Order: sequence, then C-alpha cells, then structure tokens
Amino acid sequence: MSQFEGNAEHSLDAKGRLNIPTRYRDLLSDIYDTDVIKVIRWENCLRAYPLPEWTDLMRRLESESVQHPQRRNLVRHLISTVSECLMDKQGRILLPPQLRTMAGIDKDVVVSGYKEHFEIWDRTAWQREFTEVDYKIFEEVLDEAGLL
Repeated sequence: MSQFEGNAEHSLDAKGRLNIPTRYRDLLSDIYDTDVIKVIRWENCLRAYPLPEWTDLMRRLESESVQHPQRRNLVRHLISTVSECLMDKQGRILLPPQLRTMAGIDKDVVVSGYKEHFEIWDRTAWQREFTEVDYKIFEEVLDEAGLL
C-alpha cells in the first residue's frame, strides 16, 4: 500500500488522543519517514497529512502556476487551522480540543484513507454522510471520465 486506503473505527482516549491504524503508521514510517502529521479542519471532518505531503501541498499552493482568486483565502484557512501532531511511541496523536470542536468530534471516530492523506470523522457524521450512497451518480462520474 503506497497510499492511505480503507477505514477503521476508533475511540479517542480521555485526553483526546487518537490511535492511528497500524497500516497507516506503517505507511507513515516506511514511505514518508515521519511521525509528524499536520491536521486541519476540512468540511465535516479533519484531514491529516504526513509532513512531506503537507509541505508539498503548501509549495504547490504558493507556486506562481496556481492562479485562482480564492487562493490566498484557501492558504490562509489552511495555515490558520493547521495543528502539528507528533505521533508517540504507541502510534497515537493528540487531536487539539479546538480542532475536535470545529469538526464535531467527541469520542468515537472513523479514520478513513484518502490517497495522500487520511480523514478523521466523528462516527455519527461518517454514518450520516455515507449511509445513503447513490451509485447511479458514481456511475455517471465514472462514465464522464471515460472509466466505464
């Protein structure tokens, strides 16, 4: 596995620490050679980036080739909500209370891979978001992309 895939259910401990799934810890160690994770608020969840991916994202957003009127606001949002989380020897990160509050995360979470980063969802929000999947729309998207 060279990208974050799949999902797992976990519970935060009393201090707000999240146990990173083993397969994600292995990826962080083997591919990214880091125990530093940058975590931001994004829509209804938190996004967690290995430090090298975060650095690359910031570099690409700051490059001259990215010309979008809202770019400055996007960068401002990302930088102002980011928290650097260091994975401890037990494979946990401490999710800051402010980020947990912004994402509506209490105790039970779903950690879900999304290619170069992973998302941390409140379990109830995850179930609400993904309970009723419309596969016809997915088929339309695949068809438009020429993948069906």
